[in-house]
Amino acid sequence: MNWFKRSMLLGALAAALSFSGCTPPNTGASARASGSLALTQDDALLYAVDTDNGVMVVINPETREVTQRIPVGQSPVRIIVGADDTAFVTNKGDRSVSVIRRGEWTEARRLPVGVEPAGMAMTADGKTLLVVSATALDKTEVGLLTAFDTNTLEKRWEIEVGEEPRAVAIIAGNRALVSLFKAGELVEVDLGTGALVPRSENKTIYQSANATRLATPGSAGLSTYHPRAMNDLVVTAQGDRVFAPVVWAREDSIGRRPTAAGGYYAAGGPCNIGAVTTAGLVTIDTAGSPQPQVDDLTSCFSSGRNSDAKDFPVSTLASSATDFPGIQGPTVGVLDTSGDFLLVLNRETRNLAFMPTWSRGGTGIDFDTTGSSIRMVQKVDGHGADGLAVARSGRAFVYSQFSHQLEVFESRGKGADTTIARIATVSVEDQSGLSADFQDGRKLFFDALDPRMSSKQTTVACSSCHLDGREDGHVWQFPDGARQTPALAGRKLLATAPYHWSGEFKSLSQFNVHTITERMGGSGLDTTTAGKLDFFIDSLPAAENALRVAVPTDSQVRGKAAFEKAACGSCHAGELLTNNANADVGTLHFQGANPDNGFVSSNGFNVPSLLGLGRTAPYLHDGSQRSLAERVLSNVGDRHGNTSVLSQAEKTDLIAYLKAL
Repeated sequence: MNWFKRSMLLGALAAALSFSGCTPPNTGASARASGSLALTQDDALLYAVDTDNGVMVVINPETREVTQRIPVGQSPVRIIVGADDTAFVTNKGDRSVSVIRRGEWTEARRLPVGVEPAGMAMTADGKTLLVVSATALDKTEVGLLTAFDTNTLEKRWEIEVGEEPRAVAIIAGNRALVSLFKAGELVEVDLGTGALVPRSENKTIYQSANATRLATPGSAGLSTYHPRAMNDLVVTAQGDRVFAPVVWAREDSIGRRPTAAGGYYAAGGPCNIGAVTTAGLVTIDTAGSPQPQVDDLTSCFSSGRNSDAKDFPVSTLASSATDFPGIQGPTVGVLDTSGDFLLVLNRETRNLAFMPTWSRGGTGIDFDTTGSSIRMVQKVDGHGADGLAVARSGRAFVYSQFSHQLEVFESRGKGADTTIARIATVSVEDQSGLSADFQDGRKLFFDALDPRMSSKQTTVACSSCHLDGREDGHVWQFPDGARQTPALAGRKLLATAPYHWSGEFKSLSQFNVHTITERMGGSGLDTTTAGKLDFFIDSLPAAENALRVAVPTDSQVRGKAAFEKAACGSCHAGELLTNNANADVGTLHFQGANPDNGFVSSNGFNVPSLLGLGRTAPYLHDGSQRSLAERVLSNVGDRHGNTSVLSQAEKTDLIAYLKAL
């Protein structure tokens, strides 16, 4: 019996229980929806937030009509509903949460939070709303978890929870887990005290996924993998297990050179691992101290694949079967009404993956052949999919931001003949005013299926490394040395040629040709289409920074003077803070820097723009400096600005200035 057929049967039971008032805890609308979609408790209405248009729309899932269009804050990204169907919407663009009550259909209140709020969760009693924000209002290196009383809408407490948090989930024992988007790790919070739980001696996700390799340092031929892009947390009804979609980023040397058969990224490995990025899933059991249940990806080099005896899904969302659709860009996930199946929505490959939550085998899963626990993959037509919901009827809903549309799926047929069908598409009117070139370029940037952008052997998108059009904090071991993913957003790239860390490409189009054809394996873009991609990249806004204010602080003013005193502006010059030249700042001999063509050895690295610097840690071409303070205070020999002429106080002010750029 396939997923949808089983879901409909179990969904009917769940509906009957709810009508008798016996719905299990945490199985309401919030548990069955994530991202930009939410269901009311009775499944009568579907709420969707449209980021471009700044609205929450109300859709009748039976008539498939948009019945309400409610303005909220700037760039809404996520939505959650309370027990009374009050909707809470995080507005990424204006540091707020909009509150909309069912039936009133207007914004009742706007709650202030930190910078770029995203994920939310509701406690089981419905009395507390938790909101995560990417950064604090006075710091760029830590984000916030804020708790609100859902009755009074007043703030209860607020704590710092680490760098770039993105999602939050309530788990057993009156606790919560918060995901760190770029770091790919979790933070635990005691909701009774509103305080962080000290990290135990238990293994981290990274340690679990790389156990064999870490236990045998120096082992030849074994890569390590870092989880990135931890965008969502999916929790079971009892709060005893959490699933976190991730992207596994490879850390060993990428030795393959571009050829006609494929680019750097074409060669993969065992356990369905790609050469550079692989869509994945981390399972966390939360009884006692949260324990990551993750396949040891580094053991696959001897075993070929992991055991089918484990009780959690395979940690790579891929398959070695030739007819298996590619999966990239896992964004959000939900559980079906039974809690037995997990659905993961994949933005870059525009599909849904279905798998059991408590095993990696079963009906319709050929684990022996594929090494995968995915039962099926369903195509999604829309671009930029980031909202997913499952009704008790068994119908599934997907919202795609770039296409401004809702897709409705259901099962048809009986027994072995049961199939999945798209039964409707609901369009939301786009009144954003965004140009066609911008929207077309955005679709290309986030597309891992377009053969012009990527081959079937690679299945990666620009956004696989440049998360959300920014960067992932990762250092890649390319043939020409260690290279950190550079930030794109807000850097005004069309005005900062040449490109690449080495500065070898004279135009952005030349660099994109190299990246698309030689690295990603795409066939390439014509001039008009390439121009659209360039336009989108150039138009990306910088990550919001609360330290960037209209009237600089006294420390920032003094820091700018220190910047000039240390002659930093001799390279980081002008409005874009780069002279577009190459310079040796004393990092050529850092571990991992091994230029192969002599150009970097003679000329140094291309000077990057400093715009948006405060949220692009780590720093330098090889990511060897974890913070701006580390870079300023470790500048031995004045190779990176004449910082020796600065006092300690001036260096402190310089750091404050750099963080605010």
